[in-house]
Amino acid sequence: MAEAVRSIALDGRTDNVVVEEPLEIRIAGDTVAITMRTPGFDRELVLGFLWAEGIISSTGDVSAIAHCGRPDEEGFGNTVEVTLAPGVRFDPETGPTRRGTIATSACGVCGRRTIDDMLARFTPLAPHASLTQSVVSDAVKQLRDHQPIFAKTGGCHAASLVRFSGAHVATFEDVGRHNAVDKVVGSRLLAGEVPLASHVLVVSGRTSFEIVQKAMAAGIPVVAGVSAPSSLAIDLARKANITLAGFVRGASMTVYSGVLAV
Repeated sequence: MAEAVRSIALDGRTDNVVVEEPLEIRIAGDTVAITMRTPGFDRELVLGFLWAEGIISSTGDVSAIAHCGRPDEEGFGNTVEVTLAPGVRFDPETGPTRRGTIATSACGVCGRRTIDDMLARFTPLAPHASLTQSVVSDAVKQLRDHQPIFAKTGGCHAASLVRFSGAHVATFEDVGRHNAVDKVVGSRLLAGEVPLASHVLVVSGRTSFEIVQKAMAAGIPVVAGVSAPSSLAIDLARKANITLAGFVRGASMTVYSGVLAV
């Protein structure tokens, strides 16, 4: 497992900090994106990213994902080469994304040609089954129990997937919320469980447009965040039939889109 926490020497003591390093994602030698992430679960991150971008429509579209270089070389693990399956085509100049820039740990929408171009790739989700606010509250409350990196550093985000029954499915941590979501979705792609109907996506901090977009791509009908959503996240959630809750703290929350039973 790659190093996710690093000890930094201070005056007479050490402090644990979360690791942030670049990950360059290549397809057939062409750079698709560079994201700043916490090392670990890169395969899941890449699969989730490719899925959200519409570059792949199943795990069968990918023949291999491998880190470039030699393990003893400096920076090994920070570049990933994706080999698409025979017959699967991707043109970096006309494909769904033309980022060509660094996607920071806080933002992944950078470089999109237009938001409408992205929205055209997805259809609104079907109405989901009734879900109570208590299930959402409990899912957010339990998020901290699955954040060992945050417990050590206080500087890491997390995304968690919970079934409508309240059963925990998966949680991943990363310096960027959108990376954590990609890791969650990528793990479910590997498990053959996407689309993820009857699931709740929980994110630490605020809920951005891209978080809702990734939930939409994965078929997740409910998104809950510890803090506020952005205006664009709310707009997309309403268009996509996604229930979006923010400021979920204890039994209190604000439902910005959709309905949750009391």
